[in-house]
Amino acid sequence: QVQLVESGGRLVQAGGSLRLSCVVSGRTFSSGVMGWFRQAAGKEREFVAGINWSTASAYYADSVKGRFTIFRDLAKNVVYLQMTLLKPEDTAVYYCAAGRTSAIVAPRRVADFGSWGQGTQVTVSS
Repeated sequence: QVQLVESGGRLVQAGGSLRLSCVVSGRTFSSGVMGWFRQAAGKEREFVAGINWSTASAYYADSVKGRFTIFRDLAKNVVYLQMTLLKPEDTAVYYCAAGRTSAIVAPRRVADFGSWGQGTQVTVSS
């Protein structure tokens, strides 16, 4: 069983930066994908970014491309989401998730991820 614990969310002004962390425990990853999703109030959970654990190949939602960076620290078993040029529309609860299978390349659907953290709130003020 994989446990995921996110941290780093807080209130930040528009144009600012923030780094989220996700500590992964309970299983040692050698392959597969880790992802970040977000869910704004009253909206569905949406994909933000994903990273292949072994190759570090990353992919992003169009809405965050060029502003957010996902990366991982193999030694610490941590996945990060570096967010820059934040906008009020980035306000949401951000979730870390582990892909169900390494057979899916660059998964983006909620259903493709089987383990989730509790989420961390990011609020961007205008």
